[in-house]
Amino acid sequence: MSNQQHILVVDDDPGVVEAVSMKLNSLNFRTSKAYDGVEAWEKIKQDRPDLVILDVMMPNKDGYQVCDELKKDPAYKDIAVVLLTAVADNVQTTSYTHLSGKTTLADDYIPKPVDLDKLMEIVKDNLAR
Repeated sequence: MSNQQHILVVDDDPGVVEAVSMKLNSLNFRTSKAYDGVEAWEKIKQDRPDLVILDVMMPNKDGYQVCDELKKDPAYKDIAVVLLTAVADNVQTTSYTHLSGKTTLADDYIPKPVDLDKLMEIVKDNLAR
């Protein structure tokens, strides 16, 4: 077993998952991928990550639900969660708000479109805690 830190990337946009995963792999992180909240939970139980990068708006189960379930589960509450949110552009068309982004139990969040370098800084900061 390697001592690489394991990061689960969850987004319903495969392009985002691929871009983020490639960037993480280039920095020697081990990644796994999921495309909705239900699949994310399956992956977390199979292969516990050190950190989850979690899109907010997804089918089946959204990022807020997954985050809150994780943080309320004693077995998983210490996994860091970084939310990806496109909310700023969609405020008129969604029920999501930046306020709810801040009041979830997430450890951090970054707006979309994702600045990969900024995201890597956030990942490293959260893993260092």
